[in-house]
Amino acid sequence: MKIDAQTPPAGTLRDWLDHRAATTPDRPAFLFFDGGDPLTWAALRNRARQLAQALTVQDLAKGTSVAILQPNGRAAIESLFGVLYGGFRATVINLVAGDEAIAYALDHCEAPVALVGEAQQDLFSRTRPDGQTAFAPRDGVGAELHPLRPEDDALLMYTSGTTGRPKGVIHSHASLLAGGWTPTIAHELSASDCGLCVLPIYHINGLCVTVMSTLISGGTLAVAEKFSASRFWDQCETARATWFSVVPTIISHLLHSDITPGEATRARLRLGRSASSALSPDVQTAFETRFDVPIIETMGLTETAAQILSNPLPPGVRKIGSPGRAYGNEACILSPALTPLPPHTQGEIAVRGPNVMRGYFKNPEATRDTFGPDGWLRTGDLGHIDADGYVYVTGRLKELIIKGGENIAPREIDEALYAHPDVVEAAAFARPCKTYGERVEAAVRLCDGSPLTEADLIALCHDRLGRFKSPDCIHLLDDLPKGPSGKIQRIKLPELCPEPVAS
Repeated sequence: MKIDAQTPPAGTLRDWLDHRAATTPDRPAFLFFDGGDPLTWAALRNRARQLAQALTVQDLAKGTSVAILQPNGRAAIESLFGVLYGGFRATVINLVAGDEAIAYALDHCEAPVALVGEAQQDLFSRTRPDGQTAFAPRDGVGAELHPLRPEDDALLMYTSGTTGRPKGVIHSHASLLAGGWTPTIAHELSASDCGLCVLPIYHINGLCVTVMSTLISGGTLAVAEKFSASRFWDQCETARATWFSVVPTIISHLLHSDITPGEATRARLRLGRSASSALSPDVQTAFETRFDVPIIETMGLTETAAQILSNPLPPGVRKIGSPGRAYGNEACILSPALTPLPPHTQGEIAVRGPNVMRGYFKNPEATRDTFGPDGWLRTGDLGHIDADGYVYVTGRLKELIIKGGENIAPREIDEALYAHPDVVEAAAFARPCKTYGERVEAAVRLCDGSPLTEADLIALCHDRLGRFKSPDCIHLLDDLPKGPSGKIQRIKLPELCPEPVAS
């Protein structure tokens, strides 16, 4: 099985895992920092087949949902590949979504069984629906596995549900493999690469960008239980990592840490990859200046098996402030009438290609609303494309602040705040206002010991944005709420930030 920059991977997850086990059986596939033994490709295939057979003798039909409640580690990797190898629908559960969202996902997915980590037993007990049980392995040796096709269901992953009930995104074997292929071709990953995964693999970024790209490239992935600023560079050194995938908040935390990597680690790292939300140009520049590791800004969605856009590797042109151009798919800008727009015209970013989801589970209306004419998937992001094909994101349609009839993108305020080196996290949001309809506020986390005040930050915004777009109030918090990928959750900020008392 060859990797072609123009043609998405053929076959199924089972085909690719069999191929890796047959051609490079003893090559390390996954390494762990939690004490778990490394997995070679042959060992992973053998364990996946064993688990697949044990599930099959439970009389589970092909495509049946099997819930996975596992933190990052060897058990999670084995569970994921075992469910996929057997032809079942791997339903990865966001362990930090909260009991209500987890209970909804476990009920909605219709999984009869769940693969539950030891530390997640209590969580499963209080959130599972009646009749759903934790998987009790049975000897399935010799069981005949379900036949698989590329178009069969492979993954069910629930969105964050910030605008209502979480939606269950369904990916086929074909789209899931394409989700590992897009970062592989964009970042030129090969069998000689070792990635560092510090993001949860129950999120699409960790699952597709790092786990699936490792399967496609044939390289190695070192899996950390979670991100730790104090251990990150040591983990890069221990694993001899050549690349890592993180989110902007992690980049900012590393930048504000006093820990630096050794020269050998810096020289070995080909790239750091940033995704899930916009990366401030000031933070990117400061990180690269300090650590001498190029950051490749990208963009992806759960609905597209992660990556859709990427900047090229050096010496290619990286356009700071843009998540790049399409790799392995197509991107365009749609008008309100859902017709493609010319370069430099703002509209809704849309994508189509082999990595796009099949649809939303048991939600045909949402599926229909998300797809435009000619197969374009609407992302809900606003932006434009320049003459070179680089996309610029200006904000989310549902996050726009409409003050006095004028649209203000929260990202503008975020970037103004991140321009100050003491700002570790920043996010603007809207508050209802009788005069303007909505007013601008922001939440900020400062580095330890910073003397900055709210007035200082407002003055910074006035200088960069003018008074009208600047926040009326800035809340200094110890931490900003984040989802499983580390992306700041704006929707939670109004309830965490007390409304200013009118004077």
